[in-house]
Amino acid sequence: MMTDIPTLLQRMQDGDEAALAVLFNEYSAKVYGMAYTVLKNTSLAQEVAQDTFVRVWKDPAAWDPSKGQFSSWLLTVARYTAIDRLRHELRRTHQNVELHDELTSDETDDETTLLFETYQLKTVLHHLPDEQRHIIELAYFHGLKHSELAESLQLPLGTVKTRLRLGLQKLRSLLHSNP
Repeated sequence: MMTDIPTLLQRMQDGDEAALAVLFNEYSAKVYGMAYTVLKNTSLAQEVAQDTFVRVWKDPAAWDPSKGQFSSWLLTVARYTAIDRLRHELRRTHQNVELHDELTSDETDDETTLLFETYQLKTVLHHLPDEQRHIIELAYFHGLKHSELAESLQLPLGTVKTRLRLGLQKLRSLLHSNP
């Protein structure tokens, strides 16, 4: 049975959740498959599939029938959503690895590394000056790059790098003095 997509989308615009359920039942496996192909991770693919259908729910008029089939459009939305999620995950992971490497460089020992990996890091962070703590939190916990930090905080890139470096040095010192 072929689903009448324009009618479903119109019903969704009118707030009919049952229309979304019909669409989900028909296309969720394909959307999940596309997301999984990009992400190679079950839980992330499930999240992306859900995000894709939320996007359709929020803007059912986004599909333009004159530009192609609904299924092609939906899978394209899923693919781009998955790619965005992959980039976010890679950036976050890469940023976490960079900060971990800086904190556990030659100047640190195994005990400091263990402290870093525990909840005590957040406690120690509160001993930093606000501007240094805020930049470290944004870089580590939110995965922002130096340029993204500068833009979001409206600071010169050099200032961001200096505050980050000074904060990390002070953090190392605090971690060494708080075994």
